[in-house]
Amino acid sequence: SYLLDLAEGQDLGKAVNEAMAAVEAENEELKGVLPRSYGRLPNTVLVELLRVLNGLGEVEGDAFGKIYEYFLGKFALAEGQKGGVFYTPTSIVKLIVEIIEPFHGKIFDPACGSGGMFVQSAQFVTRHQKRAAEELTVFGTEKANDTVKLAKMNLAVHGLSGDIRESNTYYEDPHKAVVGNTGRFDFVMANPPFNVSGVDKERVKDDPRFPFGIPTTDN
Repeated sequence: SYLLDLAEGQDLGKAVNEAMAAVEAENEELKGVLPRSYGRLPNTVLVELLRVLNGLGEVEGDAFGKIYEYFLGKFALAEGQKGGVFYTPTSIVKLIVEIIEPFHGKIFDPACGSGGMFVQSAQFVTRHQKRAAEELTVFGTEKANDTVKLAKMNLAVHGLSGDIRESNTYYEDPHKAVVGNTGRFDFVMANPPFNVSGVDKERVKDDPRFPFGIPTTDN
């Protein structure tokens, strides 16, 4: 590859950062998403990584998507309890998707983390001999900026696109204007964080998204 052909001693980290910028320039949904920290890695490490990737050749199917999911899982495991904020085990996500059966329509995850619900929904559609890009429209919100980037990259490596926004779902409904005045979706699935404190319930008590009321103050 071009990067591997660079002369010894050149700043490979800078070259990779420039390559990331070029990818973003060609993909609007990835704008501001890809990392620019490769300059912190030694050239020897980057060369070895590029050789491994270059050796894969023309891989078939969703190989890079599987690689991305694998490392997401490893990263979440290393983070311990904090990892649960952005990652739900694949087995649990598959169970949710199999129960809901999102064959067609608009999917929303109000705490989308790294986007696993969307990926598994797309794979569900594919297993039923349909094209996910034609059948599903993806919407997600996530509070943490870095996690929004993880979700967008996850969609990209799986060949998917979606409207993922940085937002606090408790107080904001950023997709309402996109899906119409009703703000309704065909499927809503989520694994939200448990025992969240500090939510201002006065701000949400009259929100139409809580037709059955909000949890009690001691919850």
